[in-house]
Amino acid sequence: MPGFFTDFNTAADGAPVRSGRQGAPVVGLSVNVDGQTSCLHAAYVQSVLDAGGIPLLIPATTDADALREMADRMDGLILTGGSDVDGRYFGEATLAGVTDVDALRDAYDFLLLRLAVDRQVPVFGICRGMQVIHIAFGGRFFQDIPSQLPGVPLNHAVWGEGIPKERPAHTVRLAEGSVLASIFGRSEIEVNSRHHQAVKGEAPGFRTTAVAPDGVIEAIEGFPERRIFGVQWHPENMAAPATRVSVPGPAADPDPGTQALFRFFIHEASLFRRAKAIHEKYLTVDSHTDTPMLFDRYAVVDTAPTLKLTPDPMDIGRRDPVARVDLVKMAEGHLDAAIEAAYIPQGPRNEVANREVTARAVEILKILREMIDAHSGLVGQARTFAEAEVLKRAGKKSIFFGLENGYALGRNLENLTMFRELGVVYVTLCHNGANDLCDSSAGAVEHGGLSSLGREAVREMNRLGVVIDLSHAADTTFWDVLNESTAPVIASHSSARALCDHPRNLTDDQLRAIAAKGGVVQVCLYHGFLSKDHQATLMDAVDHIDHVVRVAGVDCAGIGSDFDGGGGIPGCDGANELINITIELLRRGYTEPDIEKILGRNLRRVIDNIQAAATH
Repeated sequence: MPGFFTDFNTAADGAPVRSGRQGAPVVGLSVNVDGQTSCLHAAYVQSVLDAGGIPLLIPATTDADALREMADRMDGLILTGGSDVDGRYFGEATLAGVTDVDALRDAYDFLLLRLAVDRQVPVFGICRGMQVIHIAFGGRFFQDIPSQLPGVPLNHAVWGEGIPKERPAHTVRLAEGSVLASIFGRSEIEVNSRHHQAVKGEAPGFRTTAVAPDGVIEAIEGFPERRIFGVQWHPENMAAPATRVSVPGPAADPDPGTQALFRFFIHEASLFRRAKAIHEKYLTVDSHTDTPMLFDRYAVVDTAPTLKLTPDPMDIGRRDPVARVDLVKMAEGHLDAAIEAAYIPQGPRNEVANREVTARAVEILKILREMIDAHSGLVGQARTFAEAEVLKRAGKKSIFFGLENGYALGRNLENLTMFRELGVVYVTLCHNGANDLCDSSAGAVEHGGLSSLGREAVREMNRLGVVIDLSHAADTTFWDVLNESTAPVIASHSSARALCDHPRNLTDDQLRAIAAKGGVVQVCLYHGFLSKDHQATLMDAVDHIDHVVRVAGVDCAGIGSDFDGGGGIPGCDGANELINITIELLRRGYTEPDIEKILGRNLRRVIDNIQAAATH
C-alpha cells in the first residue's frame, strides 16, 4: 500500500502530524511471565493512556544492562500484580502448597525496582508490586493471610468467587493527611482486592495509608522524601472502563478517585521528566563534596547475607557502597560537576606540622587527579566552567578541586600559587578551630576575626583569582573578609541561621551582604545545619533555599551538599538524589531560569568573575 505511511504521518493538508502525547512521561510497566511470554493485562496500559502517560512494557529479563538502559528512559515505573513473592527474599522458607512463585519474575522485579530507585524514578506498586516495594525496603511480610494473620481475616482473594475484577470486594480506611486521602478526597473507599500475601508492619521510611477492616495493610507511601507508593488492590480494573467486558448486575462505573490515582502518578512522572530535561540542558554543580576523605578507607562490599571488608580502595569510577558521590551516582542523578575538597582537619600549628599538612593536601589532590585520569573516558578535571561545559558536551562529568581549611597553607602564602596551579578554585579559610589565618565558628576566639596573615591571604587570593570560601568562618572573620576583599565571596556549604540557629549558618544580614558583594550561598545538606528540632529532610533543605531566595535574591542561592563529609538527608542522600531538589523546586513554582541559577549558574557567575579579575 504505497500511500499508507504518507497518510499515516501527514495531516489532510500535507503537514506532518505531531503526536498529541509529545512531552508526555514514559511509564514503564513490569510484566507477568507466562510460559515463554512477557504479558500484561490491557487495563494497565489503558489506565496509563487515560491519565496522559505513554506506557512502555518492560520485558521480563535479568539482563541488567538492558534494564539499565530502559530505566534511563523511564519517567515513572508501575510494578504490576502477579505471582507470589518467594519467601527467601524476606528471609523465610517459602510456604509449600499455598504459594505460586516465579523465580524470573522475582529477580526481574527487584532488579527493576533497584534501578528505578537509584535514579529517583517515581514508583507505583499495585498488589504484588506494593509487596515488592515493601520487601525491598526491609519490611516484614505475611506469606499467607488465612493461615498467618491473627484473628479472623476477610477473604482478600475473591475474584474466583464470581465477583468481577471491576467490582469492589470490601472497604479500606485511608490515613488522615496521606497523599492517598488527598487523592480520593475521603477517608473510606471501596476496593477490589485479590491477594493472599500481604505486607506486615511498615518498612523504614514508609507509612501505612490504607487498612482493611481486618487490619490488613492495603496501601503504603514514602512521600515526601520518596516518590514511591503502593496499593494492594487493582485500581487499573476500576479506572479503565475501555478494557472491561460487560458483566451482569449493577453497572460498575469507573471510580473517579481511582482514575485520579493514575493522574497523580502521571503528574509525578511529568515533574521527574521536566527535572531531567533541566539537568540535561544546563550545567549542574555541587559546590562542596568531601569524597577524598574516603580515599584511605577500606571499601565495604555487600556480599549478602553478610558485609565483608575488602582491601579495595575507594574509586570514583565505580558505584561505591559507602560514598555518596561517585561517577555512577553522578550519572544517575544527572549531576554534571562536583567540587571535591581536599580537607585537612585542624591540628598543631608549628613548622613541622605545617609542612606535613601542606604535603597531605597536595597528596590528596594528586590521588584525585590519578582517579580522574584513570577514568578519562567518563570524567575530566575542570579548572574553569568553560572547561566543564566542554566536558558536558562530550558526555563527561567534571571534577573541580577545592581546599578546605587554610591551615593547609601553613604560614607560606606562596602555597596559594602552588594550589592554584594544581587546579584549586576555592580555599575554605578555616574549619573547626582557629588557624593562622582567622577564627572559626567553632572553638576559641584567637584573632578577633582575620589575623594579619589572613588579611594578606585575602589580598593574595584576590590577585590570583582563587575564590574565598567563608563556610566555617566566625562571624567576625566573615565581616573582616567582606571589608578586606575586592572580589565576591562564597559560602560553599552553609545554610540559613534564621531557620536553624547554628553558628555554622549565616544570618540574614550575612546573606544580604554576600549578595550585595555579588557572591553566592550554597545551601548545605548536613542535618544539624538544617534543623535543630527534628530529623531534617529534603523539604527542610528546600526551605533553606527558599529563605536565601527571599532574603538575598535568587541570584545568591545554590547547593553545596557536603556529601561524604556528613551531608545527606532523607530524600537527598547522595549525588544520584540531588535531582529531587530540582523536582521540589518545580513543585514549589520555581521557573526554569531560576532553577538553572540555583543548580549552578550563580556559582559559575561568581567564579568566572573572580578568575577573570585575577591580576597574577
